[in-house]
Amino acid sequence: MKKLLNKYFWTSVVVTVVVLLLIVAGNSGQAGQQSTTAGVLTVAEAMHDFGTISMQNGTVSYQYELVNTGTEAVVIQEAYTSCMCTTATIIDSKGERHGVFGMTGHGLQRKASIEVPPGKSVTVEAVFDPAAHGPSGVGTIERTVTVETNSESASEVNLDFRATVTR
Repeated sequence: MKKLLNKYFWTSVVVTVVVLLLIVAGNSGQAGQQSTTAGVLTVAEAMHDFGTISMQNGTVSYQYELVNTGTEAVVIQEAYTSCMCTTATIIDSKGERHGVFGMTGHGLQRKASIEVPPGKSVTVEAVFDPAAHGPSGVGTIERTVTVETNSESASEVNLDFRATVTR
């Protein structure tokens, strides 16, 4: 009798664990699902070259224009940079500024909720601080601002820049 009860106990434990794993797996798949759109953000110039810049002259910035060339609104869900020396601000079609966005884990926001209607545009202003890495930060650099959207065909837009940093 004891063996039979032990067998039922372990069978119920295994069944419970399997059911819990299936529930967790099902919920994690749903958590990643978000509604997508036929809208798409396009950018005419995704790479900007600042040329040679000096640490002593302070920050430099560049504005990228992203246009929704799709048939539905696009929602910018996140924006972040590839390095702590770079920040980004998003300016919507009404002129309202959103952000400052920065590198993940460095205290600046990443989440956004900025709607871009079809035919409208937003401006992403990238600001680079050539002195952020100190005297050892000289030479050629390349950085990226990433904009994540709910676009079905292009959910991520990378805005890149390069510069040669001098003291």
